[in-house]
Amino acid sequence: MKTTTTFAALTLASTLAAGTANAQYAPFNEVGVTMGHWHLASKNAEANKKVFVGMGGKLVKGANNAESVLFPGMRINLTLGNAAGDGGTRGSVVNHVGVIVNNVQEQVAKWKANGVAVLPGGNNRLDQAYVETPDGVRVEVLEDKSQSEPVKHEHIHLSLTEAEIPKAVAWYAKTFGGKAGTRNNQPVVDIPGAQIRFAKADSKQVPTKGRVLDHFGFDVKDHKAFVRKLESEGIKLDEPPRTNAASGSTITFITDPWGARIEIVQRGS
Repeated sequence: MKTTTTFAALTLASTLAAGTANAQYAPFNEVGVTMGHWHLASKNAEANKKVFVGMGGKLVKGANNAESVLFPGMRINLTLGNAAGDGGTRGSVVNHVGVIVNNVQEQVAKWKANGVAVLPGGNNRLDQAYVETPDGVRVEVLEDKSQSEPVKHEHIHLSLTEAEIPKAVAWYAKTFGGKAGTRNNQPVVDIPGAQIRFAKADSKQVPTKGRVLDHFGFDVKDHKAFVRKLESEGIKLDEPPRTNAASGSTITFITDPWGARIEIVQRGS
């Protein structure tokens, strides 16, 4: 039994190490933007950590021992200072977030073996599944058999009233240099490392700030230049830019017109 347990632990460690090697962001687009992170104000960071590590993420520690889980194309920050978010993603402007795997059924079997609760896809689809954290962050899992990574970041799904969707498509395309298009006859905006998707809501959804998924973040190549771009387009910052002396990273926040809070980050070297 001890040998089997040790082998399983080593196998998991090896898998996570391989994930780390691929835990890099997509190249910046023409305006210097790429997908960065989801930021959770976890009520139970340990429980959420087990979920995301169980899905194949790599646990890392940053400043003040704050923990994050890395996946190819993005990171998940588990805590937001001492804040504990109130409310999951459903009912929020960000209805859910999504990852893509090379084989849904194979990955789901591995995750379940690691203690992750997995919900079936809609209409019992075999190429779709859902994972929901104990505090309500809903993660859609989709399949691309052609990808080399077992799992990587794919999308952020916004829930807006029908009249607001065209406005949001135009705003995300302009603000972040995204490419507007369609997927399954629904509008999307592609940004390196992420697809912003839009779903129709019957009523206005609540803002993300103060929820468990408090915000998501984009990394930028040149923070000062990108802030100038935002301000030239009439977008107000939620707070002045600030630089972390330890990490060298510069950050600020904006909130989109529908209530999704977005961090703008230039990471230190």
